[in-house]
Amino acid sequence: MRAHEAGALHGEIGSRGPAWLRTPVDVNALVPQLWPRNVARGPAGALTVAGLDVRDLAAEYGTPAYVLDEDDLRERCREFRAAFPDADVYYAGKAFLCRAVVRMIAEEGLFLDVCTGGELATALSAGMPAERIGFHGNNKSVAELTRAVDAGVGRIIVDSFTEIDRLSELARERGVRPKVLVRVTVGVEAHTHEFIATAHEDQKFGFSLAGGAAAAAAFKILDEGVLELRGLHSHIGSQIFDASGFEVSARRVLALQSQIRDARGVELPELDLGGGFGIAYTTQDDPASPHDLAKRLRKIVDGECAAENLAVPHLSVEPGRAIVGPAVFTLYQAGTVKDVDGLRTYVSVDGGMSDNIRTALYDASYSATVANRTSTAPPMLARVVGKHCESGDIVVKDEFLPADVQPGDLVAVPGTGAYCRSMASNYNHVPRPPVVAVRDGRARLIVRRETEDDLLALDVG
Repeated sequence: MRAHEAGALHGEIGSRGPAWLRTPVDVNALVPQLWPRNVARGPAGALTVAGLDVRDLAAEYGTPAYVLDEDDLRERCREFRAAFPDADVYYAGKAFLCRAVVRMIAEEGLFLDVCTGGELATALSAGMPAERIGFHGNNKSVAELTRAVDAGVGRIIVDSFTEIDRLSELARERGVRPKVLVRVTVGVEAHTHEFIATAHEDQKFGFSLAGGAAAAAAFKILDEGVLELRGLHSHIGSQIFDASGFEVSARRVLALQSQIRDARGVELPELDLGGGFGIAYTTQDDPASPHDLAKRLRKIVDGECAAENLAVPHLSVEPGRAIVGPAVFTLYQAGTVKDVDGLRTYVSVDGGMSDNIRTALYDASYSATVANRTSTAPPMLARVVGKHCESGDIVVKDEFLPADVQPGDLVAVPGTGAYCRSMASNYNHVPRPPVVAVRDGRARLIVRRETEDDLLALDVG
C-alpha cells in the first residue's frame, strides 16, 4: 500500500476500517472485556457506572472526565494477589498514580513501584509504607536517591554503574545498607510497539546481559558490600499477550543467577519479572487472566531453576495497566460531526491528545460508544478526534457509532486508566480533566479538574 501523504493514520480511508473491525449487529451493545465491570446501559439507554448515570456525572463534573470504577480496580488487585499468593505484586505507579489510588492498592495488599521523585512524594504523602515501595528509573538524581534512602524505601532497582556509585556513597554517609535489584537488559524483542519494548539491547534501560555489564554490576555490588543485592530484575515491555518473551527472559536472567552463584557462591533470593501484561482495548485483544499469567510464569521459573539447579527465588511482578487500565473510561461530549467528502465521518470531542496521547504516540487503538442514549440508526464508521491543532489529534481511529450521532452526545472511550491521565498535557493550554471515582452509587473527586487559573499561576512572566 502506498503511504498516505498526510501520515500513517490517514492511510486507511473509506468506509471499511481495519480488517479486524466488524460491523456490529447492535451498535449500542457493550463488549464486556472492554469496559469496567460495573458499567451497563441503564433503562433510559445511557451508560451507568456502579449505578450512576453518566449524564449526571457529566452535569456535575463536566467533560472530558476520567471515570474510575473503584470496585473494578480493587477486584483486579485482589485477583493478582490471589493469583500470586507467594509473590510480591507491585502496582506500577507510572500507569496512573494519585493519593486515592495509592490508598486503594495499599488497602488491597499490593506493593508500589515508583520511578521519579514526584511519584515517590505522592506515595509517601498517601501513607504507603516506605518498605513496600520499589524505586525504578534510568536516571535517578542524587536528590531522588537521597529521599528514597532517607525514607527507607524497600528496594531500589539500579540501572547504571553511575547510580551504583551514587547510591553507595549515600549509603556510606548514612551508615545504611539499601536493598537493590540489578535491572538486566535481556535482549528479548517483545511483540509490542518499539517505544514500549524495553528489553532489547539498543535502548536506555538496564545493564546488558549479552555485553557482560549485568554480571559486572552484580559482582561490583557483591564485592564492595555497601549495598545489599537482593536479586535481578527484568522487564521486557508493555501491552504483551505472548508469554514466550517471559520464558526467554526468565531463562536468561536465571542463567545469570547461576553464573553469580558459581563465581561468588551467592544465590540471590529474589527475581522480578516485571509487568507489561496486556489488556483489551478493542475486540482484537485477548488478554490472559491473572491466574493464567501466574500459572505460566511459575511454570517457566520452576523449570528454569530446576535446569540451573537453583533454589526458586521469591518472585515479584509489576502489573500497572492490567489493574487500572480497564477500570477507567473517559467521558467526552461531541462538539461537531463532519462528513468529509464521503471518505470518513469525524466526530470531534472536547478533549483529545492532551488527555490521551497514546493514539498519536503509539498508534494505539481504542473503542467508543455513544453514552447518553441508545439509537436505532444503522452503524456508521467514524473517527473520534480531539480539539487540538494537530491532524494527528485522534482519540479513536476507527469505530462504528450510530449514524445519528450528533453534537451534544456524550461519547465514552473505555480502557483509559493507564497512561492517559499520567501522560496528559496542557497542549494548546487546555486544562487537564478530573478523575472521578465511583463506588456503590456514589461519586467522589479524587483528582480535580485543572483551571485556567492553574495554568496562569505557573506563568510568572
